[in-house]
Amino acid sequence: MIRKAFKMFLYPGMAEEYERRHNALWPEMKEMIHAHGGRNYSIYLDKETNVLYGYLEIEDEELWAKSVDTEVNRKWWDYMADIMETNPDNSPVSVDLDMVFHLD
Repeated sequence: MIRKAFKMFLYPGMAEEYERRHNALWPEMKEMIHAHGGRNYSIYLDKETNVLYGYLEIEDEELWAKSVDTEVNRKWWDYMADIMETNPDNSPVSVDLDMVFHLD
């Protein structure tokens, strides 16, 4: 199991909409995440900065990397592009975070 953490950037005033969309996460998106080895996926919001912090456990980096090119993932990026910072392909602007401490 590989732990991944990252941050993304929400537009001001979009916190409720971001949460609403994720509470109604499409079943096919959930299936895709699991099919590509993703588990224990959590996203946290710093309301003062609108920075989202994600945590995810994956089985394999190569398998997880393939999730980017799935049709449902691209559709999800397009769906979320109006409420968060994105790259030209509508993928979220995302910065990987380095683990500096872990305790089981």
